[in-house]
Amino acid sequence: MTEGTLHPFGEDIWLADGPVVAVAGFRYPTRMAVMRLPSGALFLWSPIGLSDGLRGAVAALGEVRHLVAPNTLHDRFLGEWQHAFPQATLHAPPGLAARHPDLRFGRDLADSPGFAWDGQIDQVGIPGNRIATELAFFHRPSRTLLFTDLIQHLPPGWFTGWRAIVARLDGMTAPEPRVPRKFRYAFSDRPAARAAMRRVLAWPAERLVIAHGPPIAHDAHAVVARAFRWLGV
Repeated sequence: MTEGTLHPFGEDIWLADGPVVAVAGFRYPTRMAVMRLPSGALFLWSPIGLSDGLRGAVAALGEVRHLVAPNTLHDRFLGEWQHAFPQATLHAPPGLAARHPDLRFGRDLADSPGFAWDGQIDQVGIPGNRIATELAFFHRPSRTLLFTDLIQHLPPGWFTGWRAIVARLDGMTAPEPRVPRKFRYAFSDRPAARAAMRRVLAWPAERLVIAHGPPIAHDAHAVVARAFRWLGV
């Protein structure tokens, strides 16, 4: 996909690729999803770098009402989106708001109901990871499952030199989407994570969107089940 261009991915869901970002010396591609609720309000998952073209394309779909950071690492571009769409509510996992006193946050993301997107988008927190607190999302109209960093799938040639070796050993460049080893080892409460993933796998997912890797248009449930087989789900 062309950077900063929206592409339809199913009923009332669009994807856009963003700029490459550097984290701990590694370069990662970025991706966001835009989901339109029955009211016409827009739910933006993992907002990427904002350009004038992307801003106009998103605004043409509806009114931006929800800016969602799906984990505690994906916060780089939240400020520019809130500045561009001040009427939108910013949602994030517990703990992220304290790191951004300059931004206005709404209710912390949680498994419990009571959000404006109830019935259209579900979320489950995957607890106990020492690297990041992440929630998996499920867009019911398109049957799309969304993961941020817990599932990654970068092409074999994405990294070079010693970084390519580290990425291969970590599972970031495996033949199919996987949970990187660093995230596997970072789970301090595997029984709680296992219970959460069983809830995720109960969703009738057909498609998969990940922030760092190509989207999958079919057989998503089986792909995710294989990615988390090590957890015993």
